[in-house]
Amino acid sequence: MRRLIVIAALLGCYPVLLVAALWPAPVLFGAVAAASYLVEYAAPRAARPLPELLAKVHLGITLRFAARETMALLLVARTAGAELPWFAALAAGMLAIHAVRALHTGLALRLRQMLSRMPVTTRNLDVSGLRIPRMPPGPLRDAGSVAFLCLDALPVLGSVLGVVPATAGAAVALAAGLAGALALIPYVRRARPLTDRARVLEVVGEQVEKYGPEVILYFSGATAAAYQARMWLPTLERLPRRAIVVLRERGMARHLECTGLPMVCIPSSADLMSFRALAGAKLCLYVANVGRNVHMLRIPTLRSAFLNHGDSDKEASFNPFSRVYDEVWVAGPAGRDRYRRAKVGVRDENIHEVGRPQLQGISTEGPGLPYQTVLYAPTWEGWNDDLFHTSLITMGPRIVRALLDHRPPLRVIYKPHPLTGHRDKSATRAHRKIVAMIEAAELAKSKSRHPSTTAGAAPHIRHLVVTGPVPHLYDCFNDCDLLISDISSVVADFLASEKPYAVTNVAGLPERAFHERYPSTEAGVLLGADLSGLAEFLDGEDTLARARVKLRSYLFGPEYPDAMTRFNAAVERVFSGG
Repeated sequence: MRRLIVIAALLGCYPVLLVAALWPAPVLFGAVAAASYLVEYAAPRAARPLPELLAKVHLGITLRFAARETMALLLVARTAGAELPWFAALAAGMLAIHAVRALHTGLALRLRQMLSRMPVTTRNLDVSGLRIPRMPPGPLRDAGSVAFLCLDALPVLGSVLGVVPATAGAAVALAAGLAGALALIPYVRRARPLTDRARVLEVVGEQVEKYGPEVILYFSGATAAAYQARMWLPTLERLPRRAIVVLRERGMARHLECTGLPMVCIPSSADLMSFRALAGAKLCLYVANVGRNVHMLRIPTLRSAFLNHGDSDKEASFNPFSRVYDEVWVAGPAGRDRYRRAKVGVRDENIHEVGRPQLQGISTEGPGLPYQTVLYAPTWEGWNDDLFHTSLITMGPRIVRALLDHRPPLRVIYKPHPLTGHRDKSATRAHRKIVAMIEAAELAKSKSRHPSTTAGAAPHIRHLVVTGPVPHLYDCFNDCDLLISDISSVVADFLASEKPYAVTNVAGLPERAFHERYPSTEAGVLLGADLSGLAEFLDGEDTLARARVKLRSYLFGPEYPDAMTRFNAAVERVFSGG
């Protein structure tokens, strides 16, 4: 509804402006024109994606601004007459503002093009030799030049006062726009050397060789999948070997957590395969099975090991693609058994159990609050229906509704998978429904705490929706007493806490068959599609504590030596030629 109101206001201004100009009614014209600028400012923030849809039907922002300027000219023609020289100057000034805007857009696009064509970008490496220029202020580097368009407010609103103030406003707007466009020229000139691909690769290569990387963490994928690499960064930082992160997608680095590890992003496969500075490394670790891995796998001096981005009963943890790597590193015996059962061609001697070093910060203690906290962390819908494990669409809203209505009250932490809705929009709709339910519950609690209410004191419980990288999943583990999730690495990792958990049986498999197919669920409560098992899970006696401890060892290996020690040992084995 809010979006429709904004769009109605956005388009409704123009008929009123036309009537006010022809009438003529300068005061009304000025008021509506001012309001139309405010609506233009609000529309991209409050009504997306409708402004983009207007552009597709030729009612974009440039046309709207041009229409308002035309109506301002009509107003001046009706009030002062079109035969005056000032009127001609005003019309010329209006057109010149658009010419200046075109100049600025061209320069901004040129600057962006030069920066985006750099063959390699870096982070945490000294590339001062490239003399990369500082970026201009935001309005100057905005190729849409919306700020330049808004300069026409000076002549448009000036037209309310008469032709001379309007012409003066056009002159000021033109001068300001021209100054802004010319200010971009030094930035463009300073960025020109960055288009020299050979020099950029040489300077970055020298710095990488100077650093001398020994271990590479390689990642390629969508920005929503950045968590797959992010989870391994703290482990790489703790290695006694020099590690570097190699990325393939521009802009990916800013989606990774702050790390001191050097990063290079090399989008082109040809540039990557000819980037000799990485030849000194001996081990390359892969966290996802994607097609672009092949470019790094072609480097013969690197030993490849597949880490994966989670150790679970999902098909990704025994993918036939894993055959391409020299080694497959799993957390514990469960990971080895998955490949054995799946018979996808991964040789047993190439599988190495290295633990899950990321889990060392997970506590076996609850948050210690006077109420229980339940973490609901459903997985996403998978790349196809065969990989469909998410409860979000069929069970998610009912699970959250039951948690919110539970007595005594519970705290709910809802953390959906980062790729939720990537393939199936019904997952997005279910996600939004859950968020709305939690927000409504929060609003109802706020009202009940209002001083004007006479209700008795209730525990102050604040639910939480987590859709970004913070708080981290493992922090959510430490903040909860119970977990409800789907078949995924969330279930396996949660076992490090030894806390009770429940797993959704989305496919409706018989309980025995479900546990046999998904061993990580053996120490958890099974939730049916009708939410059977939920009441027992929330209010029943915990009889699976010992089973969870036993399953933890099966999934992650022995407790001693710790996972980081075993991970380091696996790295050193590669360097010793083992």
